[in-house]
Amino acid sequence: MLLLSPASTSLLSLKRNRFIVTYKRPRLQTPLKVLGMAEETSESGNGVIEKAAVGSGLVANPVIAWSLYTLKTTGCGLPPGPGGSIGALEGVSYLTVVGIVGWSLFMKAKTGSGLPNGPFGLLGAVEGFSFLSLLAILVVFGLQFFQNGSIPGPLPSDQCFG
Repeated sequence: MLLLSPASTSLLSLKRNRFIVTYKRPRLQTPLKVLGMAEETSESGNGVIEKAAVGSGLVANPVIAWSLYTLKTTGCGLPPGPGGSIGALEGVSYLTVVGIVGWSLFMKAKTGSGLPNGPFGLLGAVEGFSFLSLLAILVVFGLQFFQNGSIPGPLPSDQCFG
């Protein structure tokens, strides 16, 4: 009788002259979640932002190094310059480095990796130099505070360039 049964009755089994149908519930498998950690720079729409960050970071980091050297040796920041241009460049440079470090930390929290390398790997280099500049800022400002009791303000005063 088993030999003559159709293929659809293969789940049927004979047990004391009764047919018992066994039904096996298929296991529900949880779908795999794929998570992309970083994007390629050629596919991202931040090309202009990345190039602006590279350009401003390549200018800002040397300006900060000059500013920190001047602060450590003279106790004052950079001189205002003609029309305050050098002092303005110094202030914008500090803001640029803080912005690049903030952007990098945001991307690290969001994607698990820092900023993309950018064109010719320059954005990655600017990111690294910005972190080094931030470390140097903390060290020199800390030394200035402990030696003199304060750090000079952003505007010229009687102590500096007054």
